[in-house]
Formats: sequence, structure tokens, C-alpha cells
Amino acid sequence: MGIESSTTAGPTAMGLREVKKRETRQLISDRATELFIEHGFERTTIAEIAAAARVAKKTVTNYFPRKEDLAFDHQDEFVAGLARTVAAREPGESALSALRRAFLSAVAEQNPVAGFAGPEFTRMIAESPTLSTCLRGLHDQREDALAVALAEATDASPGDITPRTAASLVGGVHRVLFRRIQDLTLAGRTNSEIASVLAEEATRAFALLEPALADYARA
Repeated sequence: MGIESSTTAGPTAMGLREVKKRETRQLISDRATELFIEHGFERTTIAEIAAAARVAKKTVTNYFPRKEDLAFDHQDEFVAGLARTVAAREPGESALSALRRAFLSAVAEQNPVAGFAGPEFTRMIAESPTLSTCLRGLHDQREDALAVALAEATDASPGDITPRTAASLVGGVHRVLFRRIQDLTLAGRTNSEIASVLAEEATRAFALLEPALADYARA
């Protein structure tokens, strides 16, 4: 009876623990963001975040090893996004076509990971030297991941600079468009207005890459 009960309850208990961990992580992230926006990233301490979330300081650092991780809660999705798009491209679709399609879709959805983070969050990043530097690093990591995905997609040899070059070109366009969304947000434009502007500007930006990458990494 004892063994049967623990076998049955185990997965449920584990499921509840995972739910609780996700809820705690989200709570810490939400409280941290509120404090960052109110007081600024640099001036907010881990102790203040822990107090606001009603958890121990150690709990905060267990979930978020770096203070920057509290602000960029979706950084893993951001870094891996372009590489995943290339890996999931449709039969006959080039890498450029897939990446353009995915970006325009993100614009239509006003996806926060694409830059539609709202004026308060965007201002928080712009006013923080630490977060601005971290964001540039995330762009670099995303470009590195894209280069790996392009190398795999084209069976490139280890010394071939083509995937890195292509990733740099595409990553550059994404950086420009991300910054454009930030600038328009800080200028007081609504997400709907920004999406309308970006749909046209992104189409033109990606078109500049067509001569070089139209047939590159076609599935």
C-alpha cells in the first residue's frame, strides 16, 4: 500500500512542485521589474527584490544568478529565436525568407521579444548602462547561434566564413529593426502605430539582403 501510494502521488507532487517553482520565478521577475522601473536598475538591490517578493535573497539568486537576468526574463527565447526559425524553415524556403516571415509575424503580433516591450520597460533599458550593454551581448549571442544554424543548414566546412557572414548581415538588420522599435516606443508611438511603420520598413530592410542571400540555405 505504501509503495503504491507513493508511486501514484509522486508525479502529481512533482507536477505541483514545478508549478510552484514557475510561479515563484514569475513572482520574483514581476516584482523586480516593478522596482527597476520605479527606482532604476542600478539603484535596486537584490535585498529589495527579495523583500518585495517575500522570499529569501538566496531564492532570488537561485532563480536568477545575475541581476540582469531579472530584467531579461526571456533572454533564452531571444537568443535562440533566429536559429530556431532557420531550423524550422519550410521545404524550398530560404533562410532569409523564413527569417523575414518570422519577423513580420512578430511585428503583427506586437511580440515583446521582438521589441514591443512598452514605454516603461524600454525606458528602463535605455536609462541603464548595464542593461544596454547586456542587450548588446544578447544580440551578439543571437547572431552566434544563427551562424551555427546556418552552418548546419548548409553543411559548411569548419573554416567557411559564409555562415558567419550571412548571420552578421541578417543579425545587423534585426539589430536595426529592434532599435527602431525602441526609438519609436520612446518617442511615444503606440504599439499599433509602431507595427504599421515596421511592417513597411522591415520589408524594405530585408529586401536589401535579397541580392546576397535570396537562395542561401534553401531547405
